Amino acid sequence: MDKKVAVVTGAGAGLGRMFARVLAADGWDLALLGRTRETLEETGCGLVVPCDISDEASVAAAFREVTGHYGRLDLLVNNAGVPGPTGELHTVPPAEWRATFDTNITGTFLCTQQAFEWMAANGGGRIINNGSIAGHSPRAGVAAYAASKAAVASLTVSTSLDGRPYGITATELDIGNARTALLGSFTGSEPMFDATEAARLLVAVASMP
Repeated sequence: MDKKVAVVTGAGAGLGRMFARVLAADGWDLALLGRTRETLEETGCGLVVPCDISDEASVAAAFREVTGHYGRLDLLVNNAGVPGPTGELHTVPPAEWRATFDTNITGTFLCTQQAFEWMAANGGGRIINNGSIAGHSPRAGVAAYAASKAAVASLTVSTSLDGRPYGITATELDIGNARTALLGSFTGSEPMFDATEAARLLVAVASMP
């Protein structure tokens, strides 16, 4: 049998790079999505597909390339995200609020939509969303990020419900304080754990029946 194929967004750094490398070590074929070709190439474990996930045409082209190259798609990991603006609510610039939602929820939706369409026509698959504890237990001063991740949580449930007739499952991972450059902007001196453990969790979920 051909190896299973996973798409990982935001695969050029942080948890996305870690997710991709651990999936590859577990035997998956990978498609690495992200804005910058050079950082995706540095991840070094799959098909490199530069993509702006907030742009509908870019996402559609990326998924055509992936399915055309591999001929299958078994797993989508919606990992790409931005921290967004920090500060009290009345100081948040609306343009930065919109930009946060463009990546964190619209980008997740667009990638989910493309994967869902392929999976529905080809026997099912799995979608894993990198959510956040902030989606249901926010810190002060991160309203845009927290609200966008709450929306991801809702989208995950909707994806799971709509996917049932097609054998498509959807799971959200609320990982917490894994040590990444993104998280450092939120947590300050809070304890953090090795991001490898988060990647092992993702592989375990991806391998479930």
